[in-house]
Amino acid sequence: MAKLKPAFIKPYGTVTAANSSFLTDGASAMLIMAEEKALAMGYKPKAYLRDFMYVSQDPKDQLLLGPTYATPKVLEKAGLTMNDIDAFEFHEAFSGQILANFKAMDSDWFAENYMGRKTKVGLPPLEKFNNWGGSLSLGHPFGATGCRLVMAAANRLRKEGGQYGLVAACAAGGQGHAMIVEAYPK
Repeated sequence: MAKLKPAFIKPYGTVTAANSSFLTDGASAMLIMAEEKALAMGYKPKAYLRDFMYVSQDPKDQLLLGPTYATPKVLEKAGLTMNDIDAFEFHEAFSGQILANFKAMDSDWFAENYMGRKTKVGLPPLEKFNNWGGSLSLGHPFGATGCRLVMAAANRLRKEGGQYGLVAACAAGGQGHAMIVEAYPK
């Protein structure tokens, strides 16, 4: 793997085929509706979509940091903290991208100088992070990754007995999103 050539900034780049999510074929569909409608139609919901947030930042030097920016905003909007989250599902575009998000989320300096926050976001506990695999191991089916992330969070909450899941991803051009899903009572 060390002999692979960089995909972008040659010859000094660090992103290679070995540490990037691979594009895969995929399709997805989700049925999203009010609980009352779902029950009236005989469906059993898996989870509630509690809150969501879209963000945008400067693509020049913050291109793939959407999860860092969106996570505290969606938590605040939902009245939750990182400690309330039982399952984290983040899109991993590249291993360096997820590591950059972790570094930014764990930095008071970054929070103050780039995000206008007084304190850092904090790291998601690794024992709750992408436990069933992420985009680096499962692949990145364009157009289906978001559904994969949400369903992984919902299914983990059901199987592991958790209440809240946080889904986050970066997107093209310096965008990002995060959402809170809550387990549907059994």
